[in-house]
Amino acid sequence: MMATPDQGHDTRTRILAAARRLFAERGYAATSLADIAAAVGLTKTAVAYHFHPKDRLAAELIAPAGDDILALLGTDFRDTSAFIRALVDFSVRHRAVLRLLMEDIGAMDSAPPGSTGELLREFRDELMRRIAGDAPDAEARVRAWAVLGAIQTAVLKTVDLPEEQVRPALLRAALAAYAS
Repeated sequence: MMATPDQGHDTRTRILAAARRLFAERGYAATSLADIAAAVGLTKTAVAYHFHPKDRLAAELIAPAGDDILALLGTDFRDTSAFIRALVDFSVRHRAVLRLLMEDIGAMDSAPPGSTGELLREFRDELMRRIAGDAPDAEARVRAWAVLGAIQTAVLKTVDLPEEQVRPALLRAALAAYAS
């Protein structure tokens, strides 16, 4: 029996959902196509048919977050607190994808031009500028790093918790770090 286009779409959706969950739980590097296949009851070959190499799967998971971050950075917020609120909302909504991206953060500052690491560095630097300003003094830099650190750590360590529990606590923490 031949698969219909709807069945193919359903299979892709199931594969993406399993990959998102497994990447969030184990990390990108520790999750194989065979792991994803087992989670959806397919063979590794079937998963590879839809997503080979594994990077294609990651790219498809990252794309919606990319669209949202462009919208976030393209918005003119009335003040820094409003930007932090929007950043927390974005970060909580895309925790699984951000965890996937953040695996590369350790090498971000030495990433070659055109790499994912370079894009992450540019993103981080723009977030820093939005929070600390264009010419921050030492105190503004420390506060901005405290905000970004709180958000990054919460994103990495709370993938297993419901958004509605994470968002208000993280927002309070990020705003407190900014206000301190």
